[in-house]
Amino acid sequence: MFVDAHLHLNEYEDTDRVVSDAEKERVNLLITDGYDLLSSQKAVEYAKKYKNVYATVGVHPENLDGLEDAYIEKITELAKHDKVVAIGEIGLDYHFRVDNKELQKRVFAEQLELANKLNLPVVIHSRDAMMDTYEILKSHPLKRRSLLHCYGGSFEMAKEFMKLGFSFSFGGVCTFKNARVAVENIQNLPLESILTETDSPYMAPEPFRGTKNEPKNIPIIAKKIAEIKQISVEEVEKQIYQNTKELFNI
Repeated sequence: MFVDAHLHLNEYEDTDRVVSDAEKERVNLLITDGYDLLSSQKAVEYAKKYKNVYATVGVHPENLDGLEDAYIEKITELAKHDKVVAIGEIGLDYHFRVDNKELQKRVFAEQLELANKLNLPVVIHSRDAMMDTYEILKSHPLKRRSLLHCYGGSFEMAKEFMKLGFSFSFGGVCTFKNARVAVENIQNLPLESILTETDSPYMAPEPFRGTKNEPKNIPIIAKKIAEIKQISVEEVEKQIYQNTKELFNI
């Protein structure tokens, strides 16, 4: 059984087909992530609808404009559903916005505190903000093992994040010809710390780069991880399924 540990089902109109096509490729565990209040609500709805889909709820750092004061209460209410497995996608993103760094940090820290209050892991997005992400996580220790999705930092930083109890998910980027950093991380990280993701509908793997990504492409990513680590696809499949179940308490 393959796993897509991070995708966005709310970005598709034909979710029945997307889930069905994934199942045909033996991708039978999917975690759809919220990134604002509306997408978090939809993630919960999809988790209710599909037996093999679970949800995360949270507010992404690119979605802070106009964020209502009561957002924490609303995320808390959504997180009560028994198929909500984490607070996420949360974190820091300085790629497009650097004018609201303090707001990003505050909302990030508030959601980390919420995760601890609810005894849930977190799913973290960090883009061009790795050191600030690390410092905030270090000053807000998490109760549960958690996930840095689409990890793009160095292996040296990964070792520091592992000390804080983090796993790392990799998607289509690891199949790209210029994927030196992702390949180095996959080579050096223990398989027990790795998860597979698509971040669908974004970042389709080779040979579908530039098209709309889907969870059915997970076996391509698992095959690449096996190739990089020089082990069998079956070993990757089995271990990552176990890693995902343990991290999200599924």
